[in-house]
Amino acid sequence: MTEALTIVEIRKWLDNPIVKKFLEGAIKEEKDKKRIIESALEHIVFGTECSLSCKFYAWFINFLLKKSAKTLGSDPELVLEGLKEPVMRRGIVNVLEGIAKFGVQTPQTTAAPFLVVWQFTNACNLRCKHCYASAGKKDEDELTTEEAKKLIDEMALAGVVAIAFSGGEPLVREDFYEIAKYAKERDFYVSVASNGTLITPKVAKKLKECVDYIEISLDGIEKTHDQFRGIPGVFKRTVRGIKNCVKVGLDVCIAPTVTKYNLKEIPKILELAKKLKVNRFIAFNFIPTGRGKNIVNLDITPEEREEMLKFFYSKLLEKDYPDVFSTAPQYSRIAIMAARKDPNAPVLPTHFAGKTHREALKGETAVLLDFIGGCGCGRVYCCIQTNGDIWPCVFMPIRLGNVRKNKFKDVWLGNLILKELRDRNKLKGHCKICEFRNVCGGCRSRAYAYFKDIHAPDPGCIYNKKYWDEIQAGMK
Repeated sequence: MTEALTIVEIRKWLDNPIVKKFLEGAIKEEKDKKRIIESALEHIVFGTECSLSCKFYAWFINFLLKKSAKTLGSDPELVLEGLKEPVMRRGIVNVLEGIAKFGVQTPQTTAAPFLVVWQFTNACNLRCKHCYASAGKKDEDELTTEEAKKLIDEMALAGVVAIAFSGGEPLVREDFYEIAKYAKERDFYVSVASNGTLITPKVAKKLKECVDYIEISLDGIEKTHDQFRGIPGVFKRTVRGIKNCVKVGLDVCIAPTVTKYNLKEIPKILELAKKLKVNRFIAFNFIPTGRGKNIVNLDITPEEREEMLKFFYSKLLEKDYPDVFSTAPQYSRIAIMAARKDPNAPVLPTHFAGKTHREALKGETAVLLDFIGGCGCGRVYCCIQTNGDIWPCVFMPIRLGNVRKNKFKDVWLGNLILKELRDRNKLKGHCKICEFRNVCGGCRSRAYAYFKDIHAPDPGCIYNKKYWDEIQAGMK
């Protein structure tokens, strides 16, 4: 079966008026604020009691899931086994509701963000040169503890799957553990982005109780990291925090932001990640926003990014290394191009794919690349600021609404800027005509940072080099 036929098959089963009407009915609330589709999934995996109409929906959804799994080359029984986890069930509901509302798309828009990055506080104990939040002091209008819990309830009802607490330094805020625990109790996948300096053995144990995954920034070895982070001695404190997290069994990621300042040390940071036995390494795109505007001259060239991503891919194939990824959506293209030369090479479902996707995605399953779709800004992901403002991305300072005034899901489904962001037919430069448009799309935040245009070409891509050269000429 060819990939084109696979897409036809998927649309046949998921994108026809009868199925969409059925899904719309299953999404409606039944009782106790639980939708029929949620009760139906619980009936499928646990055999729980539900109404006669719920059982009918359960039969049909079970058929739909098994048919879709077979079409994508997956084991239907493994899919059903995964649905025992609340996070997985919420994810399936989110995708199916997205299909009911938008149809089967390439790339797909979900009914609610899969991931919300929450700028939990602007307070921070460091002064990083590249900080997108210009963090330091606490904002006076940060959401209160009660407002934070209310927002979590609203996101749960909307169908958000994962919450990533960021900042600033989230651990500085006194109610962090209370709020993170509350999110965990509401069946979210909970992660936190930290500088690691405050993570003592005791703190690591507390994190283990309420966090699934921790991402710790490390931008260089010794002096490089200390200078970039603005405080002497930070490197040793950060490494100590990483070790404490690994020791208690947390899923740990080391996350440098790549600039000319640390580019040559990236291989050393990766080797350190290997030595520390972390699970994941993810290189963040530098985006000139916040304090990062002051060091825009440190952004790496398209050629440097291309070579870096190829290096990462080579390490993804080696044993004993953590899973190596990047927030640069071009990483998926690098993997696809490598797989064209070697049929045994892995193809990444997306540039930030988890370790469960290390195996090759071959044949029909490659359609997932178009479905997941690279840059998720405003499509499967968004950001909430300390005061409740909703942004398309943590690196894209465009105010879409505010959770104190607007219903979160209404903003996600109805905001005109988000609708524009989701339309890749409106992309410009090589991004518009690129054969990898659906699997990459370019980093929309980099495009906006440089051109103040959400549809502009991503100047970090080798295919848009002429735009990069024009930017550099204008800076001289």
